Amino acid sequence: MEKKNFSSKNFNFQKFYRVLGLLVYDIISVIAASYLAILMRYEFHVDLIPGQFLDPIGEFLVINIIITLIVFKLFKLYDSLWAFAGETELQNLVVACVVSGVIDAIGLQFFKHDNQVVPQSYYFLYTFLLITFIFICRFSYRFFRSMKNKNDNKNNGTSVMVIGAGEAANVIIKEIVGSNYSTMVIRCIIDDDSRKWGRYIQGIRVVGGRDKIIECADLYDIDEIIVAIPSLSRKEMRKILEICKDTNCNLRSLPGVYQLVNGEVNVSRLRNVEVEDLLGRDPITVDIDQIAGYVQGKTVLVTGGGGSIGSELCRQIANHKPSKLIIVDIYENNAYDIQQELKTKHPDMDFEVLIASVRNTNRINWIFENYKPDIVYHAAAHKHVPLMEDSPNEAIKNNVFGTWKTAMAAAMNGCKKFVLISTDKAVNPTNIMGASKRICEMIVQTFNKHYDTEFVAVRFGNVLGSNGSVIPLFKKQIEAGGPVTVTDPNIIRYFMTIPEAVSLVLQAGAYAKGGEIFVLDMGEPVRILDLAENLIKLSGYKVGEDIRIEFTGLRPGEKLYEEMLMDEEGLQDTANKMIHIGKPISMDEMKFFKQLEELKIASTSEYADVRKLVQNIVTTYHPESNAEDRSDAHKKELERVADMINESEE
Repeated sequence: MEKKNFSSKNFNFQKFYRVLGLLVYDIISVIAASYLAILMRYEFHVDLIPGQFLDPIGEFLVINIIITLIVFKLFKLYDSLWAFAGETELQNLVVACVVSGVIDAIGLQFFKHDNQVVPQSYYFLYTFLLITFIFICRFSYRFFRSMKNKNDNKNNGTSVMVIGAGEAANVIIKEIVGSNYSTMVIRCIIDDDSRKWGRYIQGIRVVGGRDKIIECADLYDIDEIIVAIPSLSRKEMRKILEICKDTNCNLRSLPGVYQLVNGEVNVSRLRNVEVEDLLGRDPITVDIDQIAGYVQGKTVLVTGGGGSIGSELCRQIANHKPSKLIIVDIYENNAYDIQQELKTKHPDMDFEVLIASVRNTNRINWIFENYKPDIVYHAAAHKHVPLMEDSPNEAIKNNVFGTWKTAMAAAMNGCKKFVLISTDKAVNPTNIMGASKRICEMIVQTFNKHYDTEFVAVRFGNVLGSNGSVIPLFKKQIEAGGPVTVTDPNIIRYFMTIPEAVSLVLQAGAYAKGGEIFVLDMGEPVRILDLAENLIKLSGYKVGEDIRIEFTGLRPGEKLYEEMLMDEEGLQDTANKMIHIGKPISMDEMKFFKQLEELKIASTSEYADVRKLVQNIVTTYHPESNAEDRSDAHKKELERVADMINESEE
């Protein structure tokens, strides 16, 4: 009883009725094709059809029906989902009908009368008619359902403009036009090739070049623009997007030309256009084999390994198969995140995650003595300019002396390469963070002269998407409805992506001979105001109407523009045209060491005017001059530090 209930409950009545309907239709189709073929042969004159031709067809008909149904079953004509039928189903349908036609031709030979063979044209007509009847049945449902979905989507869909009339565009357009469920309706195509103007792709007209974008966006009431040119350079992409952003349409694009080469172009590969696309330069490329050659099989240590740059360093280093990766960070949450990510992506890799501060001499020495790293990437630092302006001694203790202790541990334990992550703010700095990083550069260049370790620094500009960078802030402000805050309408910055920054760091390690400061050719600087306006427009809002921009004034220690090299450094090319080397600057090392000693005592004593000591070391450092006169406080602090030094000597 239970078995009966179970079977009844799980029996698929819908499929049963569907298959039964197809069987009945196919039986009728075989009968109709058999008699209609002979009628067509005699131009529908029934009285002209000889009986010796007509009778064999009737006598073989039942057998023909049974065999045809079996053939159809073997070719899955009763199992396919015809709502989604494609080339495979069509191929099976045609082959099944042809097989049925061949069997019919053979079978009729056994039922012929008076040795009279049915006319040869009958067999062709029978097969053709059978294919037609079966095709109409199977594909009509798909056709009418597709038309209904497209009509529904057309009334409620997204109007789309496609930029590009090449192969990638053809694939995208074909998928959108042929989809039953796409809510996109392609209205027009834009391409700069005048030979394509007025022509059609999948029934969609190429209306003109990029000068027609704004006009056609308004004419066709476009909601979304798809840039379907994977081979487009970043510079050309920027020019097109500069036009598109004034349409207030949502912008999407294909990631890159490799998608086309790999046959991976489809709607799912489309991505939203990001503000990075407006930077106006191509991404940095590096010699992967060269990087792999010096990282593979080495023990690599990354300080600040949980931060934006440090974590990306760990990811890319992991791809080059080091013998061991040591990740050092003071912030346990960041360290935990990168640990879990690497465990998942590289389960067989040998790596350690250690919680430590670069300011802790004993801890850093212990790590180097126990793990003996071959290569060190020193990314640990305080980088937030306004916060460091409020806590200058912390910038000195962490950046300057954290670098000193880490570099010394590397030198004392046979490390082969030490790569310092520096910043463009170290050039003619106006803030304590930039000045502290300039001292770090001076430290590693000095160490390089006295130890076997190859010490180098890598200097780059602002990193898009990093912790504290402007883009995440702008996005949060836009999501909140504004306002978007910009410090000054004229402020400009150089920008790069996190992967680019890390690629440069890795390449610098490969190029390093010792003592260099590597600098990235970052193209043209970008106005932050333009960046804010573009991001608002790319988010589908109107500047000033939907989202307003508010100017807040320069923050403490901030300047209108950043420089990549000091005048006296000069510039030397490398094998990578995007990477250059600044020449080491000569200095009085004994004086430098004495100044560092004074700076250490002052910073650990929470000296109120530590900037004065930093200025003596970094002569290009010019902090804000509008601060109150602190001469009395400066004198008192000097006396206090002097007393403390005397006490320690006693």
